[in-house]
Amino acid sequence: MELPVLYLPDSFDFPNFEFELPIGEIPKYTPLVVPPSDLRAPEGVKSQTVADSEAETNTNQTAGIKQIDIPIIDVRMPVPESEILITAGTTAVISVAATLTATAVFKWLVTAMKPILKTTWKKIRQPKKKVS
Repeated sequence: MELPVLYLPDSFDFPNFEFELPIGEIPKYTPLVVPPSDLRAPEGVKSQTVADSEAETNTNQTAGIKQIDIPIIDVRMPVPESEILITAGTTAVISVAATLTATAVFKWLVTAMKPILKTTWKKIRQPKKKVS
């Protein structure tokens, strides 16, 4: 009995690839100096920020922006114009009403269509009787 001989072609000689290792760069940043919260100017030095803040409050008041005083924390809070508030409120009410209505309609459609779809599916799945 003679065994079959299988001749295989010579293998390809692929060159070796050498990859360089990746080098990560260390991030560099400039440190941020944050003054302490209880920092005060020495006695006899007039603060420039007080004059700047007074000028800012004057420009805010002349711009026509309504501001309300919050008495507990002593802060003036800007309030948007009434047109913006009305638009935002109307949009919110309409979107909530549309969502609730769509949910109710979808639930009603599911309860109405479920029996119809079940009976249709049963009729489709029944084997057809052969007429001989």
